[in-house]
Amino acid sequence: MKMGQTYPAPAWDLPHRHGGRLPRQDCSLSAFRNTTVPSTLTPRSMDLRPCRTMGSMFRSEEVALVQLFLPTAAAYTCVSQLGELGLVEFRDLNASVSAFQRRFVMDVRRCEELEKTFTFLQEEVWRAGLALSPPEGALPAPPPRDLLRIQEETDRLAQELRDVRGNQQTLRAQLHQLQLHEAVLGQGHCPPLVATDTDRSSERTPLLQDPRGPHQDLRVNFVAGAVEPHKAAALERLLWRACRGFLIASFRETEQPLQDPVTGEPATWMTFLISYWGEQIGQKILKITNCFHCHVFPFEEQEEARHAALQQLQQQSHELLEVLGETERFLSQVLGRVQRLLPPWQVQIHKMKAVYLALNQCSVSATHKCLIAEAWCAARDLPTLQQALQDSSSEAGVSAVVHRIPCRDMPPTLVRTNRFTASFQGIVDAYGVGRYQEVNPAPYTIVTFPFLFAVMFGDVGHGLLMFLFALAMVLAENRPAVKTAQNEIWRTFFGGRYLLLLMGLFSVYTGFIYNECFSRATVIFRSGWNVSAMVDQSGWSDEFLAQHPLLTLDPNVSGVFRGPYPFGIDPVWSLAVNHLSFLNSFKMKMSVILGVTHMAFGVVLGVFNHLHFRQPYRLLLETLPELVFLLGLFGYLVFLVFYKWLCYTSASAASAPSILIHFINMFLFSRSPTNRPLFTGQEMVQSALVVLALAMVPVLLLGTPLFLFRQHRRRSRKRPTGRQLDEDQTGLLDASNPSEAAWGSDEEKAGCPGPEEEAEFVPSEVVMHQAIHTIEFCLGCISNTASYLRLWALSLAHARWSSRTSSTQALATS
Repeated sequence: MKMGQTYPAPAWDLPHRHGGRLPRQDCSLSAFRNTTVPSTLTPRSMDLRPCRTMGSMFRSEEVALVQLFLPTAAAYTCVSQLGELGLVEFRDLNASVSAFQRRFVMDVRRCEELEKTFTFLQEEVWRAGLALSPPEGALPAPPPRDLLRIQEETDRLAQELRDVRGNQQTLRAQLHQLQLHEAVLGQGHCPPLVATDTDRSSERTPLLQDPRGPHQDLRVNFVAGAVEPHKAAALERLLWRACRGFLIASFRETEQPLQDPVTGEPATWMTFLISYWGEQIGQKILKITNCFHCHVFPFEEQEEARHAALQQLQQQSHELLEVLGETERFLSQVLGRVQRLLPPWQVQIHKMKAVYLALNQCSVSATHKCLIAEAWCAARDLPTLQQALQDSSSEAGVSAVVHRIPCRDMPPTLVRTNRFTASFQGIVDAYGVGRYQEVNPAPYTIVTFPFLFAVMFGDVGHGLLMFLFALAMVLAENRPAVKTAQNEIWRTFFGGRYLLLLMGLFSVYTGFIYNECFSRATVIFRSGWNVSAMVDQSGWSDEFLAQHPLLTLDPNVSGVFRGPYPFGIDPVWSLAVNHLSFLNSFKMKMSVILGVTHMAFGVVLGVFNHLHFRQPYRLLLETLPELVFLLGLFGYLVFLVFYKWLCYTSASAASAPSILIHFINMFLFSRSPTNRPLFTGQEMVQSALVVLALAMVPVLLLGTPLFLFRQHRRRSRKRPTGRQLDEDQTGLLDASNPSEAAWGSDEEKAGCPGPEEEAEFVPSEVVMHQAIHTIEFCLGCISNTASYLRLWALSLAHARWSSRTSSTQALATS
């Protein structure tokens, strides 16, 4: 499909987003986006009823440009109601105005400030390990007067959370300090004593005597604290080198891990006790411990004093734990209120911000009593739009007015989807959104995409597993737990559940054709090959069977081949050593046939576009050359395949020529002496087809530009002299159907206008567009035909991988 102009304008569809498409009826909420549009058109009262019934799943709907006159007092309510219904897509009438100079910029900023506060509250809830449940029911955008109330309550909750969280952090830090101090005093670090007999000293003999002994005048100082385990070795080494060994250090790991006050994770610490002499060494030790961010605590020399300090620390820790528990209970209460109030507030403020962004796209009337908006709306929804505006503006005393106005710009593409067609439409949109009212290929993709997948994945067992998995998701699609699941992989599978369902179903079908169930052949009907007839008529002896482990079934022998298998491939092929060669030939030809048929079907769909857009000349200048080029080369290849299947039997199979060699000789205008022709006059037919296909390239390249240029010259000569009316204004006033003005690229504009209107014609752009289209089509025919061979390659890869897996499992079981 050729791509035209689209407008990525605002919509209310948060769950499903399609660039350049109107919101669908099954959508909920999204923020409005800014768009760039031409200058504002003069309003013109027109009938709001659709001109004709158009638009379905097979073609995008008719879309009209409407102008809305919204009373200032009811503008917010009207836009909010339109957003809930999802009927329109607004155009920006203030494209030249900065975003900071628009009418409702302060309201948008207040909503953004609230969203920042909501983000803080949401992070706090997630930090506590809690989840926010989605709000129940549909919440409309709140009235503007409720914004102040929501802002005050949100600020109060945020301030309470900050205060409580700050107090909690402070209490946890204090508790951590007390626990570390307890660990230092309770680790069993004892002040070293001097040994009385140095000859008998050992590692366990104290170096100092009891202070009450003869060396009681000797002053020993202590530094005790805790350090992280990965810093302990470096700290000990640096202390020894800096103090030159004039110290005694003892390091021990805490018996129980302590909770980190910041992360909350349990962590072990190393407690240390350093004994030293002299004030200078003490200053060095303190500086080094500070550099390593050690926690240093006072350490009493007397054991009784240490026990008293330890009991006091335990009492303080117990009191602190009680205070911390009360703080955490209050914190849980605040978080509970946030859990209850935050989800609906998020939805409401998000909608309110979207409403103000939409109002910023409106222009103000000269009297400042109403706002003027332009929007795209489906023609079938115009009565609903008018009724919604009347209901929304009834309280203001002045009813909103809707005018349908003409437009020369291409409307956005609107294709309504449901939960079954949404995944297939998404596949099509991934390659690009089609032009307005172009044929929509998504309905055909419902069949072709699963079937082409099944050609590669043909297996009854594997397809059945996929089908049952998708069927379980389809049956459980209305359960709230399934809908609200946040796992990204699960949401991907759940969104394409109907696609997986058809893929599994088609895989079962092609699995029956391939006669494979978990890579094993199944015997459903009687085989068409009779081995006993071959044994009876061949005269195989015991010596012959002993010398020939592989036997050949000759279909030319009477009674050996009784007819084709009723459905699919005969299971006897699974026992043949040339099974892979047979499948190679079958699947390669099948891939080419499917590919050429698929591409030809796409070209035929273009016929409906040309007829709908009233461009019959394209049937002769584009569609016909494309079909001749495609079918003259690759359609002929398909013909050769079927001709060889039908005209050559098993008796003449040995003398059957090679189709591939014939196809190569077709482009080289040559013949092979060893490869006889399939039919009389084949060389002449092949040469004529190649010449005809090559002759279609200049027709496809120059036909449309020359026709449009000739048409432009003829219209220019017929134009009355002295007519100075503006062409755009004339086209708008005289167009028989304002919704079908000239859209799209220049060469498309030249064919769309009616007899009284003429679009701008730029020959260079038309030629460039047609050249790109010609090159893309001609090269695409070749590359896409080769690309369809991936069906054959991936099908063989799947079959071989499955057979090897099954063989491995069988060996493991045995």
